[in-house]
Amino acid sequence: MRTFSFGGGVQSTAVMALQALGRLSDPYDVFLFANVGDDSEDPRTLDYYHQHHVPFAKENDIELVELHRIMKDGSVETIWNRLLSPGLRQIPIPVRMSNGAPATRGCTSDFKIRVVRRWQRQNGSCREDPAVTGLGISIDEFERARDDSGYDDQILEYPLLQLDMNRKDCFNVIKEAGLPDPPKSACFFCPFHNKEAWRRLKIERRDLFDKSVYLEQEINKKRDAIGKDRVWLTRYAKPLDEAVGDQLTFDFDGPDCDSGYCFT
Repeated sequence: MRTFSFGGGVQSTAVMALQALGRLSDPYDVFLFANVGDDSEDPRTLDYYHQHHVPFAKENDIELVELHRIMKDGSVETIWNRLLSPGLRQIPIPVRMSNGAPATRGCTSDFKIRVVRRWQRQNGSCREDPAVTGLGISIDEFERARDDSGYDDQILEYPLLQLDMNRKDCFNVIKEAGLPDPPKSACFFCPFHNKEAWRRLKIERRDLFDKSVYLEQEINKKRDAIGKDRVWLTRYAKPLDEAVGDQLTFDFDGPDCDSGYCFT
């Protein structure tokens, strides 16, 4: 079984374009989009997914499957509703602690890796016949690539590294395939956003910025109630609406979720 973990961003879109153009020596059977929540993913990513990825995949006979984290009772869990759940004690996103260091995150493993692996196992992967999982990591971020998935029923591979492609190459092949440039893929409230990304959110999409402010406040209310230190969505150790101004800067781009496995 050959699967590709589809994050919906630049690198993932480039791999889909390469398959449509017939440039993958060993094409994927299915592209798996682990949606961490319609209330959590950046709306621009979801809009692009439905407006461009879905019809493009259909036109090019590429199977594209959207997955969600399904609970035992059949309900869908999203990162947003976990963060706002009354009994929250462990924060799944990499919030910044009081010393500025990022906390351990569980969002990637719970809402992407395990969701993809569950589909693979339901569809026949096992120790004797492991599923191949392609990830969209380009050569300008090769340090994110791992040799071992950590599971004996899953093998990782990196088609963009095999083709020696960088992020600029990805945009070129996306254009060649007739697709518009995709936006970066990430949760709109991701603590890995740099200051420029937060300011753009505040200026251009104030509703999402205000929701992020609300989320940070709600997380800290829960932590206050159990006597824990406050945490932040930026590295500046103060509330988001105080940390982010109204003027754009030119910080270097931070990581994103393009690969479908976030930053792993």
